[in-house]
Amino acid sequence: MTTRRFGPLAGLRWGPAAMGASLIESGPAGAQPGAPAAGAAQPLVQAEGLARTFDVSPPLLNRLLEGKPRLLLHAVDEASFSIQAGQTLALVGESGCGKSTVARVLVGLYQPTRGRFVFKGQDAHAAFRGKDGHHLRRSIQMIFQDPYASLNPRWKVADIIAEPLREHGMARSRDEALARVGELLQSVGLAAADGVKYPHQFSGGQRQRISIARALATQPEFLVCDEPTSALDVSVQAQVLNIMKELQRKQGLTYLFISHNLAVVRHVSDAVGVMYLGRIVELAPKAELFSQPRHPYTRMLLDAIPKMHDTGRARTPVQGEVPNPLNPPSGCTFHPRCPHANARCKTERPALLTRGGIQVACHAVEEGRI
Repeated sequence: MTTRRFGPLAGLRWGPAAMGASLIESGPAGAQPGAPAAGAAQPLVQAEGLARTFDVSPPLLNRLLEGKPRLLLHAVDEASFSIQAGQTLALVGESGCGKSTVARVLVGLYQPTRGRFVFKGQDAHAAFRGKDGHHLRRSIQMIFQDPYASLNPRWKVADIIAEPLREHGMARSRDEALARVGELLQSVGLAAADGVKYPHQFSGGQRQRISIARALATQPEFLVCDEPTSALDVSVQAQVLNIMKELQRKQGLTYLFISHNLAVVRHVSDAVGVMYLGRIVELAPKAELFSQPRHPYTRMLLDAIPKMHDTGRARTPVQGEVPNPLNPPSGCTFHPRCPHANARCKTERPALLTRGGIQVACHAVEEGRI
């Protein structure tokens, strides 16, 4: 009988027993990672005035010769929200509104220009750079939009999923790592034997399941999901979403789910934040937002969704184009496309105000005009 080796796994060094309990032993019996403690009111995740600005200026010599100023792109501007443990917040909006930038800030791929990301009561970005950074990165993981681009095509699936185990010292031997890889593959609806295959041997939906298994390898509490189903067929989307919902139920996971598909958002979220040109313009519980949207932009997005009972009714597409983020409109950035805009909207930027548990940044709503 021949023993099959998994490429890079054969030569890896695994962490000693002192680095923690067995990988499969994840705490007291019955405990679920990420599940909120009884009576706990503090959110697991808090974004406080997050902003991220990119300098997209031409080289200094070009600016001096041509007399051009620096160009700053405000990809995210004063984004604030919170997520309770075990809940899902969805961020929606058109392409270029800053959703993916928020995701990368939360997982530490970008440093915030201003504001803070607080995880379990501590400043996460300060912790990323400190002695707790290694542990924090185990607790926060990300599922990327394109599963094929995020998986190493030269590695077998077992190597890909086992890499986080090695990096975080979560397996004491190769055999223990392979056993855990098999469990993770089965948890996302694949077979343990699939570990010997390469990413190109799977369909798009199966590759996304592999990405989910890799994200779950470190037993995280918080998953940032950056449009995880947008590259998949509709039927496959439903399968992946059902897997994510089941994993959330079993493991108490907390999700930030980023999407432009409001039908998907309605299926997975507990609350929804609507973004436009880097700012959150409405933040509400899912049922409230879909039944009684306040912001004109939210209304336009929802009105564009096809509805079974409205067959034959002309749908109203979202009017106009997203403005150039390098030169956004003054005042409310949505006013060039808004049917309710007035002179105040063109000069004064609306604040995100809370009314009845719903946050809306709109002068028309504030003044009672809509």
